[in-house]
Formats: sequence, C-alpha cells, structure tokens
Amino acid sequence: MSPTLPRTVRAVDTAQLLDLAQEAAMHSFSQRLPVDWLREHLAAEATHYLFPTLVQRLTHRPEVPLQWRCQKLLTVSTGEQIWGLLDVLPDTFDKIPETLDTASKKTSSTASSKQ
Repeated sequence: MSPTLPRTVRAVDTAQLLDLAQEAAMHSFSQRLPVDWLREHLAAEATHYLFPTLVQRLTHRPEVPLQWRCQKLLTVSTGEQIWGLLDVLPDTFDKIPETLDTASKKTSSTASSKQ
C-alpha cells in the first residue's frame, strides 16, 4: 500500500530549492533539473512552489528510497515561470513549512474528489 500524498502546495525560496535538487541528485532521483542549471537560471529572490502528484517507488532499483514526484513552478531570472518535476523524499517534504491554510486544503480536496 502506498503512503497518502499530502494535498497541499509548499513554497520554497531559491536556496531551499537548490538544497532539494542537491538531495535529489545525491539519491540519483530521475525527475530533476541539474543543480548547476538551477543555480544559473533561477531568480535569486523568487518563491517557487511544489505540489506532490504521485508516489514514486522504483521497484527495479530497490536501493533508491520512496519519493514523492512533485510538480514544481519555478521563476527564472527573466521573470518567466516554468513547470517542471522534482522527486522529493517524503520526510524532506514534510519539513517544508505549510503553504495552504486548513480551509484551502479542504476546498482543494473536495474539488478533487468531485472530478
């Protein structure tokens, strides 16, 4: 049985996102942009957003820990926003401060269950 994904969005600054990307690289997670690319292209003072979309378990690579595949919305140095993916350890994700209040999470989970 897979763990339940949190129905939330987490906001991180550029330094936090670089730390998450470095952790993903250390674990050889497949969904990530290279840390050097991020360091070069992300807006230094931007806020970026992560939304867990699926539980990623690599059965063909049992040494790789379970991770949450997150959609990410990044702001690059030109001011444009781009979508990407980032695999994050569940414990690491849980340590990022909550972005949504309780009412917002209930609204988004209610809307999701009606679709």
